[in-house]
Amino acid sequence: MTRIPSESRDLLEKAIYYPMLIKVLERDLQVVNNSPFKLKNPYKTLIEKTLSTVHQQLYEVKRELKRQGMKVQEVKRDETFTTFLFLYKGYEEYHSYFNPRLRNYVEELLSYYLFKRFEDDR
Repeated sequence: MTRIPSESRDLLEKAIYYPMLIKVLERDLQVVNNSPFKLKNPYKTLIEKTLSTVHQQLYEVKRELKRQGMKVQEVKRDETFTTFLFLYKGYEEYHSYFNPRLRNYVEELLSYYLFKRFEDDR
């Protein structure tokens, strides 16, 4: 039984997912920079703007975590699971995440930040 409310847990999970998304985008930017594309700039610009947006979101998440006195730390990783320690108002909880689930959610976030967020504006 978790003592962390779902809104706070969502915030803690964002602190897990956003750095992973940033790492993926930075690697993709390297691939684009080293690729033989004739017109790299549109791809670079898209990735750089997306990176900037995700960095801003991560900044806001970290600021809110600090304001609420919460922290998240990775404590263990193996081939199948990654375990995180959530610190919430004096409570410590360990949460294990299935690595393919982490990857799939980061992929969903990537899709959202690259193009789906613009569809929501319509």
